Amino acid sequence: MAARNFDMIVIGAGPGGYVAAIRGAQLGLNVAIVEREHMGGICLNWGCIPTKALLRSSEVFHLMHRAKEFGLKAEGIGYDLDAVVKRSRGVAKQLNGGVGHLMKKNKVTVVMGEATLPGKGKVLVATNTGKEELTAKHIVLATGARARELPGLEADGDLVWTYRHALTPVRMPKKLLVIGSGAIGIEFASFYNTLGADTTVVEVMDRVLPVEDAEISAFAKKAFVKQGLKIMEKSMVKQLDRAKGKVTAHIETGGKVEMHEFDTVISAVGIVGNVEGLGLESLGVTVDRTHVVTDEYCRTGVDGLYAIGDIAGAPWLAHKASHEGVMVAELIAGGHPHPVKPESIAGCTYCHPQVASVGYTEAKAKELGYEVKVGRFPYVGNGKAIALGEPEGMVKTVFDARTGELLGAHMVGAEVTELIQGYVVGRQLETTEEDLMNTVFPHPTLSEMMHESVLDAFGRALHI
Repeated sequence: MAARNFDMIVIGAGPGGYVAAIRGAQLGLNVAIVEREHMGGICLNWGCIPTKALLRSSEVFHLMHRAKEFGLKAEGIGYDLDAVVKRSRGVAKQLNGGVGHLMKKNKVTVVMGEATLPGKGKVLVATNTGKEELTAKHIVLATGARARELPGLEADGDLVWTYRHALTPVRMPKKLLVIGSGAIGIEFASFYNTLGADTTVVEVMDRVLPVEDAEISAFAKKAFVKQGLKIMEKSMVKQLDRAKGKVTAHIETGGKVEMHEFDTVISAVGIVGNVEGLGLESLGVTVDRTHVVTDEYCRTGVDGLYAIGDIAGAPWLAHKASHEGVMVAELIAGGHPHPVKPESIAGCTYCHPQVASVGYTEAKAKELGYEVKVGRFPYVGNGKAIALGEPEGMVKTVFDARTGELLGAHMVGAEVTELIQGYVVGRQLETTEEDLMNTVFPHPTLSEMMHESVLDAFGRALHI
């Protein structure tokens, strides 16, 4: 079996891997990409994209119920869950085909199969026709991650679901338990609750969306509870007793265990990296709690071997993976890229209301020793928010009191996942409060609240 030689081999065609391959090809490298399942990876096929399609359906459904507020009539409102899911799958399929087209356009060699690393610079791929050997001086691991399964709480696809089952449900849950209130858990809770499931969320930490700023978490929780979500914080699901058509959950709160009955459970308790079966140990790669340990340039310490995206640890976000992919490709091609800074990466959660943030929370900034100035502006003070019928939300900004540096921005409310990018760009350009105050924001827009929040941090807000 003659080995095919490349300049760069990427293992995994998710948002990290396929972007790394494209950038490598743009820079003149001969690139191969190995994928065992779907072009576009989990994000495109079973994560970010199809969940957004589902959530859009529930958002429209929610708005239909509010028609009267807008002077409109909508009668006999209902939904067809199969059709909602079919649309979501169609969106994923369209984009999956798009990735395949991009590989062709950029002359990237695609090898479908399961990869192992038998030695330095070598990749062995088990395809459906046999084994194929590829060699390259540079290999990029972009194998991603999968749902973490806790002992006793394992998914079975019937009563207990992972995100994958929740994307293609076998039925509409009537009484739903969601374990974990990070982005994945809260998005599914939001979707099913809006469609009428009696939904309970259990979170082991002291608040929902625990990585967000505490004030934003509290605001979001209030909105969730108003929508009928039951939220149990500082709680843990100890055991699930499965019977025909029902699950009894043993939930511990403050040392006391209570039993609650559900017909469906979604487990969203984090992810584990896909590090097994690659042969990393024998190559001398350091793996810590299912994630490959790398330096700031995604180098593993093994010459010519890089790891990007979810397999390389938090934050577990597609856009972080893509950016790392570009950085690594540029490094391999002899460039001098900047490393990706975790605190410059925005996090977005598409529940209702949406949540988005970048940089340090107020608590983290203080913990790092900054003297801070904090600004806030409520949605209810914004003309566009009122006109949209979305008066619930808040924009919060955190500045270094000494230098005026924008340390962090945190938002909850309509369309904040789009608004956050303004602050991301600001941080990238090392903006100060002065720049932001002197920027003219268009009226009437939701973005004006970003301006007002900055003004408020320095005692200059105009509309509160």
